[in-house]
Amino acid sequence: MRVFRFLCIMMVIASACNKTDVITVTIDDNYRAATDSSSVGWSEVMEYTPAPGQFIGDTQTGGFTGEESTPADAAKYAAERLTENKFVSLGGFGGYIVVGFDHSVDNTTGYDLAIRGNAFDGSSEPGIVWVSRDENGNAIADDEWYELSGSDTMAESTIRAYSVTYYRSEADNQPVKWTDSEGSEGEIDYLAAYHKQSLYYPKWIGKDNYTLTGTRLEARNYDKSGTGTMWVQPAYGWGYADNFSAEDYVEDDKSLNLFDIANAIDRDGLSVELEYIDFVKVQTACNAKSGWLGEQSTEVVDFLDYGLMLKRNE
Repeated sequence: MRVFRFLCIMMVIASACNKTDVITVTIDDNYRAATDSSSVGWSEVMEYTPAPGQFIGDTQTGGFTGEESTPADAAKYAAERLTENKFVSLGGFGGYIVVGFDHSVDNTTGYDLAIRGNAFDGSSEPGIVWVSRDENGNAIADDEWYELSGSDTMAESTIRAYSVTYYRSEADNQPVKWTDSEGSEGEIDYLAAYHKQSLYYPKWIGKDNYTLTGTRLEARNYDKSGTGTMWVQPAYGWGYADNFSAEDYVEDDKSLNLFDIANAIDRDGLSVELEYIDFVKVQTACNAKSGWLGEQSTEVVDFLDYGLMLKRNE
């Protein structure tokens, strides 16, 4: 991309007639520059596909109506929750949400994105962050996704292209079974004492099973009490949403994790230069559960163009 931009600049300069000519440089035809009316925050939920979980379909703390029967219904639910600054749960491993902005988010010097979760000390449920550009210009998040690397990206325990297949429960009020690409199997527990909806499997997914793929981080949760009464979910270093990190939060608002587009990597783990992005995806990174607390599920509350926010505050 930088080579392309350099060539564009050279072509424009070469065609200039004199020093009074106005030279305009455009990154590419699909770049949408922020204007005075652009929002600092997300503008649209493009997709909401959670893994099964205790908050999925929950009409109480989860905020569902119980009538969400299509992907469009699910995206509308997520957008309404985020608009009200309420959490959206991504369920177990691989569950994700995709949001877009009303402008292209620039890759500036330093942090470019801020994502709000609901982590606190002793309760981190990390989510992998992915970014994408609208390369084909169709305003749909169907182009290549790039992972933003974090502190555990190169850890031996991290598995990229890890997949989990979830199976619809055969009866109401039952756990959701799963199998994974490593040959393991398990369940998303049904927690009747806390979340009484009949199914933890998303109603708007018509198939009896579905597979979610992403990068899996090694779980760090443990039972501090030894009796199952006090589960701890420690923070990770940096680079993850819904993570009570000591390294990448906003000083006066630790619920906001910060992200640098310069940390983008491709599917082979190689660094990628992106001058801007249009879409952000957050995906639950761990396949684990913490006793009575249930599955580890990333929660998101807000998405911000941090570079634009800083510029507006200058």
